[in-house]
Amino acid sequence: MPHVDEFEMGLPNGVGEQMLAHAIEKFDVKLEHTEYGPKLIGQYEELERVREFFTDAISKRLNELEEE
Repeated sequence: MPHVDEFEMGLPNGVGEQMLAHAIEKFDVKLEHTEYGPKLIGQYEELERVREFFTDAISKRLNELEEE
């Protein structure tokens, strides 16, 4: 359960284990397993940074796949 000043974010589709590990390492967030699936817990601003990181990483991967 997050603290009062913490928020939770569900993981979007397309986030693999390696990408998730990088996000946990790079940003001040923690992973929590819930009955609805894994969630990241942290400050709102950090979760926004993680969301941008995931979006950029997924977009980059999709572009790589299109070029193959």
